[in-house]
Amino acid sequence: MSTFERYLTLWVALCIVVGIALGHVMPGFFQAVGAAEVAKVNLPVAVLIWLMVIPMLLKIDFASLRHVGRHWRGIGVTLFINWAVKPFSMAALGWLFVAWLFRPYLPAAQINSYIAGLIILAAAPCTAMVFVWSHLTRGEPHFTLSQVALNDTIMVVAFAPIVGLLLGLSSITVPWGTLVLSVVLYIVLPVIVAQVLRRSLLASGGQPALDALLKRLGPISLVALLATLVLLFGFQGEQILAQPLVIALLAVPILIQVYFNAGLAYVLNRVAGEQHCVAGPSALIGASNFFELAVAAAISLFGFNSGAALATVVGVLIEVPVMLTVVWIVNRSQGWYERGAESRPELRQAPRIG
Repeated sequence: MSTFERYLTLWVALCIVVGIALGHVMPGFFQAVGAAEVAKVNLPVAVLIWLMVIPMLLKIDFASLRHVGRHWRGIGVTLFINWAVKPFSMAALGWLFVAWLFRPYLPAAQINSYIAGLIILAAAPCTAMVFVWSHLTRGEPHFTLSQVALNDTIMVVAFAPIVGLLLGLSSITVPWGTLVLSVVLYIVLPVIVAQVLRRSLLASGGQPALDALLKRLGPISLVALLATLVLLFGFQGEQILAQPLVIALLAVPILIQVYFNAGLAYVLNRVAGEQHCVAGPSALIGASNFFELAVAAAISLFGFNSGAALATVVGVLIEVPVMLTVVWIVNRSQGWYERGAESRPELRQAPRIG
């Protein structure tokens, strides 16, 4: 993890301050940015989102899907957590905390929007930072790559239906046209562009050419993320100053779902008899979110001023420190985990990674 990535939480906090300050000093600029829309797609944000997403998707080799069967237990557990547990558990936590327990402390007009943002955040598994988490847990690299490639493939067809279903169950109006457009614009097209560019680079210059481009694009991707957050907080400043506890309250269901899903994935892998080098990244993939896509989708569906957009940004704010604690737990519990394999000769003889 680069120094910049390690302190992502600090940069996000600074973006909150800068965005709120600029929103007061330059309200006309932010109004002009918000008005730059075509078919409900904000053009400046669309450019920034592509700069965020495409470098991450360049890392994904969809040919690695041929390795999916190699660690079928871990793959099965992660898919179950990502698509059958996490979005629904987040919706339930949103209803419990935002719609009920915290309702008196939140703006009444934004309750449904906050829940929508939490659902959107949980509906897309992490695609990029998970490689960092996997490395920190000495994870099996082929498993991580094939799992991420499989999740990206599923996300193309499953993101919109799951979001639409859970928004409908939450009695939130589903803007289906905008939702489908967001999937095409922020998932389908970036995947196509990234894979075409990846194959072209590998064909012309091999892996060194791809690595060189990724090194150049990495800082651009993070700067684009931070610029998006400055814009978002430029619009959200008045709401945050009026309700300073909003961010802390929205963080509660996110924190619970991270630890719940990570713990469930970790335990299920142990029960299934999977190796620790697979269980670690499985738990982290099951817990982390594709927050870049979530921010883009929330802005497209509900706008800059929405509680949904703010809720997804809270996920960005706590991503790094929370996931680092999950990494610490996974690493410290390796001995406990591997004692579960003592009755399984095939696992006891498996090579350790790292």
